[in-house]
Amino acid sequence: MGRIDYQNDPNAPTPNSLVPAASVVVVDDRGRVLLQRRVDNGMWALPGGKMELGESLAECGVRETFEETGIDIEITGIVGTYTNPGHVFAYDDGEVRQEFSICLLGKPTGGDLRSSDESHEVEWFTPEETDDLPMINAIRLRLSDWRTGRFPAVR
Repeated sequence: MGRIDYQNDPNAPTPNSLVPAASVVVVDDRGRVLLQRRVDNGMWALPGGKMELGESLAECGVRETFEETGIDIEITGIVGTYTNPGHVFAYDDGEVRQEFSICLLGKPTGGDLRSSDESHEVEWFTPEETDDLPMINAIRLRLSDWRTGRFPAVR
């Protein structure tokens, strides 16, 4: 399913859903961050997705990271909350979701890098290597908050 991100765009469609989601800044022992290149928009992003009924936010982050990257993780903290009502995602099926994401901090505990049906590529990057990657501003903001130590951020 395709997705278009709108950030503070007056021509953006009106949201029709609000879904709690988790994203995770996964940092390995070399200080590299785990990113995936998304199938739905072609951009690099943190692993993450919507919470399912019956799971905690941390369980959501762990599950989504494994599903999308093949890496098992442990949650170690919170980078911040990201709830900009001007950031909406329009999906092919007609859903227009307002941003509501808690970004967690995690460390790898096992697994093997692999892509999924949601990711074209999965890679570890040094913080500096992320600067020139194509990604939406909301993901870049989360990485910036983590890199500068401004967390937990509330945005």
